[in-house]
Amino acid sequence: MGDSNFVDYIKIHCRSGRGGAGSAHLRREKYIPKGGPDGGDGGRGGHVIVRANRNMWTLLHLRYQKHIKASHGMPGASAMKTGADGEDEYIEVPLGTIAKDADTGQVIFELTEHNEERVLVHGGRGGLGNTHFKSATNQTPRYAQPGEEETEGWFILELKVLADVGLVGFPNAGKSTLLSVVSAAKPKIANYAFTTITPNLGIVSHRNNTSFVMADIPGIIEGAAEGKGLGIRFLRHIERNSTLLFLIPADSDDIAVEYQVLLKELEKYNPELLDKKRVLAISKSDMLDEELMAEIEKDLPLVPSVFISSVTNMNIDKLKDILWQQFD
Repeated sequence: MGDSNFVDYIKIHCRSGRGGAGSAHLRREKYIPKGGPDGGDGGRGGHVIVRANRNMWTLLHLRYQKHIKASHGMPGASAMKTGADGEDEYIEVPLGTIAKDADTGQVIFELTEHNEERVLVHGGRGGLGNTHFKSATNQTPRYAQPGEEETEGWFILELKVLADVGLVGFPNAGKSTLLSVVSAAKPKIANYAFTTITPNLGIVSHRNNTSFVMADIPGIIEGAAEGKGLGIRFLRHIERNSTLLFLIPADSDDIAVEYQVLLKELEKYNPELLDKKRVLAISKSDMLDEELMAEIEKDLPLVPSVFISSVTNMNIDKLKDILWQQFD
């Protein structure tokens, strides 16, 4: 999928359907000249419903469909016939989508299960027919209830990628290369910063026919939480990963310092990210000998760590084992 096809934030206007009016019909037949009220209820207006679809990956399809309208309910009729409900309008979204009120920013709901449905805008209720207003003192009510008005508003749909492991690191740390080695994903790879500008997902096969999902998140730079580089545009995708895999290259000036900078950016964006399980992988370690690895290991942070090389497959299976232990 091309980079331009990945859309993870969209603002849309939704309007539900108006409820149908109740009927004020009075029964009049040849031998029943005063049959009394027999007006039916109006139909419900259509809802606007958001439905999660595991086969979708982007909100691109909503980019050119900013206004979504459900149909109105039909009015009631004689012989106590209820009007037809308005047709519901469905919005298909990827798993991990959050719906927010555009004015207040308040989260309305989030969808994380396949085929999960939530009503974004409720249709108006249908009005009651005049049969509901008949009483001992009013045998022939000539009025009925109008249907409820439609509801409309602006909403934000925001996608947060769902994955077991999220790759965290500076640009050009080797995240895309690692994902391409451990899974069938084919992210764009090149030797310059910000090669990855959209999150990539890969299914990582493990022992005994088990597997887990790994996400390659676009690279973080110092100041990302304030909007530098790619800014907070992709930091939100890290929120949905159960384990964070920090990837720092072996030729880094100071691995411990880089690790702390990454942690600091995550904390500034959302302090709860520090509660997630962490693993540290030193990439491009095929350039190190055992003596140098032992020297570097002395200063590593106190988290599970491993020296790896995506080029030579060095310790890739060991890395998978460590990750599996974290969330199994």
